[in-house]
Amino acid sequence: MTGTVYKSTGSWYWVKTEEGRFLNCRIKGKFRIKGIKSTNPIAVGDKVKFDIDTKSDEETGIITEIYDRKNYIVRKSVNLSKQTHIIASNIDQVFLIVTIDNPPTFTTFIDRFLVTAEAYSIDVVLVFNKIDTYEIEQKAEILYLKDIYEPIGYKCIEVSATDGTNVDKIKEMMKGKVSMFSGHSGVGKTTLLNFIEPSLDLKTKEISEQHKQGQHTTTFAEMFDLTFDAQIIDTPGIKGFGVVDMEQDELGDYFPEFFALKQDCKFNNCIHINEPHCAVKEALENEEISWSRYKSYLQIIEGEEENYRTDILSGK
Repeated sequence: MTGTVYKSTGSWYWVKTEEGRFLNCRIKGKFRIKGIKSTNPIAVGDKVKFDIDTKSDEETGIITEIYDRKNYIVRKSVNLSKQTHIIASNIDQVFLIVTIDNPPTFTTFIDRFLVTAEAYSIDVVLVFNKIDTYEIEQKAEILYLKDIYEPIGYKCIEVSATDGTNVDKIKEMMKGKVSMFSGHSGVGKTTLLNFIEPSLDLKTKEISEQHKQGQHTTTFAEMFDLTFDAQIIDTPGIKGFGVVDMEQDELGDYFPEFFALKQDCKFNNCIHINEPHCAVKEALENEEISWSRYKSYLQIIEGEEENYRTDILSGK
């Protein structure tokens, strides 16, 4: 039998069969020694093959095979373990929810997410949420960020998950696709999903005023079928985003504005740091490339982790 993984709790997987039934399945031990270097060999969105477990009193399944993935989003944990974690697979697009304040979303986080999505050919839409709460300063910050990301090809939408501003635009983009929603805890992801599909009735929590951080409401990634021919994958709030296994000479290819200039660099293997006649550095000096983007590039290439406390949102 074949199906799609809709929820993973670490040891059990909620699988939807091709006939539309849901079944609890567990993993066969051999998957853990197949060289998949991640905390979760099976992710939400995976297409799997499974057998009915005849030894179980309840109807459950045993997953025997993972079919090839179209793509996936993977990150390195920003803790001491440094293990990788596949967030979800077989995604058509990601809506990355961004807030200017309460909590702040730094450009380093946005750029790391975008780089990973570029590496696996996944479209990302930047969704600036909570616009109904912003004063002039925060609204100016949104314009600043849109001036960075729109010219290099990323769609940006300003929304309010509270009053529904522009939520219809997101729904229209979701039709006929598998969309993943991601972002820091507290950016209003769950509230936005509830507005898009009220029947989901997902739980929300308040922001911690003391730390300006959201509290986790989603514990595990989970896929939902929506009433308007769409599917969403809701993911736990992400504190930091570690980029996984990218070579120095390929990293620039995942910054679209760098890649567009690559052919004009003197050296084919230019990594845009100290090389002479580097088109990227020249564009940077001419303010044709964002300094915050270049700062993120250097941070990744040098293997640094995100700096939550000292980063300035606009990268100035």
